[in-house]
Amino acid sequence: MQVQILSGVYASPDSQLRTSLPRNLVPVPKQSGISNGYLGPAEGLVTAGTGPGIDRGGINWNGVCYRVMGSKLVSVDSAGVITTLGDVRVGGDVSMDYSFDRLAIASDQSLFYWNGTALTEVTDADLGPVLDMLWVDGYFMTTDGTSLIVTELNDPTQVDLLKYGSSELDPDPVVALKKIRNEVMALNRYTIESYQNVGGEGFPFQRIDGAQIQRGCIGTHACARFAESVAFLGGGRNESPAVYLALSGSTQKLSTREIEIILQDYSETELASVVMDVRVDKSHQFLMLHLPDQTLVFDGAAAAALGEPIWFVLASSVVGLSQYRAQHFVWCYDKWIFGDPQAPNIGNLSTTVSTHYGAVIGWEFGTPVLYNEGNGAIIHEIELVSLPGGVAFGAEPVIWTSYSLDGLQWSQERSTRAGRAGQTQQRICWRRQGHMRNWRIQKFRGTSDAHLSMLRLELTVEPLNA
Repeated sequence: MQVQILSGVYASPDSQLRTSLPRNLVPVPKQSGISNGYLGPAEGLVTAGTGPGIDRGGINWNGVCYRVMGSKLVSVDSAGVITTLGDVRVGGDVSMDYSFDRLAIASDQSLFYWNGTALTEVTDADLGPVLDMLWVDGYFMTTDGTSLIVTELNDPTQVDLLKYGSSELDPDPVVALKKIRNEVMALNRYTIESYQNVGGEGFPFQRIDGAQIQRGCIGTHACARFAESVAFLGGGRNESPAVYLALSGSTQKLSTREIEIILQDYSETELASVVMDVRVDKSHQFLMLHLPDQTLVFDGAAAAALGEPIWFVLASSVVGLSQYRAQHFVWCYDKWIFGDPQAPNIGNLSTTVSTHYGAVIGWEFGTPVLYNEGNGAIIHEIELVSLPGGVAFGAEPVIWTSYSLDGLQWSQERSTRAGRAGQTQQRICWRRQGHMRNWRIQKFRGTSDAHLSMLRLELTVEPLNA
């Protein structure tokens, strides 16, 4: 009997069935002859360098990785060597974009430019506080939460007060700006409006009629360019928070019921500080929501291949949830470079290990309900078909399994060895696994010492017909 392992279920105390998302395992759609998909280990986090403070954002400009760490603008070379370039003051996450000749940084509600040799601040009083910023059609456009403001074409350090624009579909505040196909999207708290450049003496951008969206974004960094559009966390008036993809005048929901239940565990203030990352890599399209104690990841490519939403969880802990120690991903020097939200580290992703900065982490996944039409069954053997042997030399990893007959209470865990380094023929099996009277759920967990992919779950079952 084959059981799918890409997602599982469990019961909540309020008599609801919940989805069990894989933790620190990546669902991969793959026709292998063994199964239609498997769970692979999430990449490990490896320290590449140490900077002057906690990472606040990054970008690739002219083939160089620039980041803001603490109060400093820095450059990171291919070897992880960090060079401090100037001070952009302290604050939360930053926005970064570039024109042909300068890199712009929105930090501490101010706008800074780096031209390759010097860092300068825009001091024009007409600029006002800068919540977010982007570059479009020769202008740097900013928002103060109320207006849309553009710098002068011939001098990006100057602002004309008569060239202010506004987002007037709804009186909700502007929280973020994004650019898609050279159109500017003003993401308000409950609405989204799109603008195109029409020129003229005043504000050069005009609202695109029919492109307004009746949902908005919850925070400045809770949105990102994704799948040739903009993904955002938010909703409309009198709607609970969810994850959407903005389309022309409408939205497509990306979040599932389980994701929305998880999001409701956080306050509006906590969700407003969410950072959304995008990684397109190895036929994956990862949309990453960095929450305070976990990172929820949607894979657009896997969802298209399997015909259902694919989500999983990343956390830097052995058991339970904890903050994922990587964010603000930048593809540069033919690798992914990220910052650490807890320490002044710059890191790279690794496919050869699953550890986070050398520390062991855990993984976990569950199964759907095993049901024998209301009859009982004896579970003679469970085999987790996998790709063993890819563990660190000297490690003897162990995998644990337990089961539940009601989705709430779980049996005592039973362990089995996952094989040492080079033991590629190791079979991961549990025998004499008890019985079920009605239905049963199985779950498995291990650590990063067991750096392997799970291809299939096979059960040897003896039905007990009534």
